[in-house]
Amino acid sequence: QVQLVESGGGLVQAGGSLRLSCAASGSSFSIYRMGWYRQAPGKQRELVAEITSGGRTNYAESVKGRFTISRDMAKNTVYLQMNSLNVEDTAVYLCNALVPAGDLRGNYWGQGTQVTVSS
Repeated sequence: QVQLVESGGGLVQAGGSLRLSCAASGSSFSIYRMGWYRQAPGKQRELVAEITSGGRTNYAESVKGRFTISRDMAKNTVYLQMNSLNVEDTAVYLCNALVPAGDLRGNYWGQGTQVTVSS
């Protein structure tokens, strides 16, 4: 199994910054892609950013130029640096890991961390 533990959420004023971390444990060597999703009240879960084991990244249009995803393979940790936050970024942010093959094949999710941006 793969376990994901997020940290770094909190309350910040508009224009501020936060950095989220997601540490993977267990059979983390099987992970191909890690990413961050978010879900605001009454809205569907949406992709924020993702990064593959090869370092290829993908971002939602709404966060391009403001958020940066990175991955420390040695620490099995993925980070999301969020700058120029606005109230629309308020959501629960969830870490995701994809294991594409093998006995542990599947999508794994963390518990989520709340990010609240005040105006």
